[in-house]
Amino acid sequence: MHPEPKRCAWSRTELDIVYHDREWGVPVHDDRLLFEFLILEGAQAGLSWSTILKKRENYRRAFDHFDARKMAKYDARKVKHLLADPGIVRNRLKIAAAIQNAKAFLTVQREFGSFERYLWQFVGGRPIQNRRRSLKDIPARTSESDAMSKDLLRRGFKFVGSTICYAFMQAVGMVNDHTVDCFRHAQLKGCKTLRAPR
Repeated sequence: MHPEPKRCAWSRTELDIVYHDREWGVPVHDDRLLFEFLILEGAQAGLSWSTILKKRENYRRAFDHFDARKMAKYDARKVKHLLADPGIVRNRLKIAAAIQNAKAFLTVQREFGSFERYLWQFVGGRPIQNRRRSLKDIPARTSESDAMSKDLLRRGFKFVGSTICYAFMQAVGMVNDHTVDCFRHAQLKGCKTLRAPR
């Protein structure tokens, strides 16, 4: 029997552990997945990430697998349908924000060629490798998340405050915030490429 590897202290439930080991902190360069994380981080505001993880498949179903073109066209009837869906967070402001963010996302894609190119500029195109000793050493926001939040808000995005942006940056691997004693810290330390292999 191999001993259980050391993980970040926040990954306690089975769902958390799978997410921690496979996704959290892995650099994401796919526009659709980046958009999904941005919407889910906004939905998480005021709630636990575990709550959103449990609802993630429901979100994918309810929001057309985060197809921004479809989401940008959602009308009042669709909003009413979403507000009645127990599989997602039924918050009118968050649902309206997701639709608005789809429109803003498409505008950014047109301007920069991809959402990925736009977002990764905030960390100079490569993950920031941090050396956090414990959870209490991890900040809620940084100068990079402040800059990202300010620019996203300027472009019409909603639910993208600096704290939400920093959680997003951690999730999509723009920063490596696995604590140094976690087995994933060393594994992700080598993730320096600007682009994921196609």
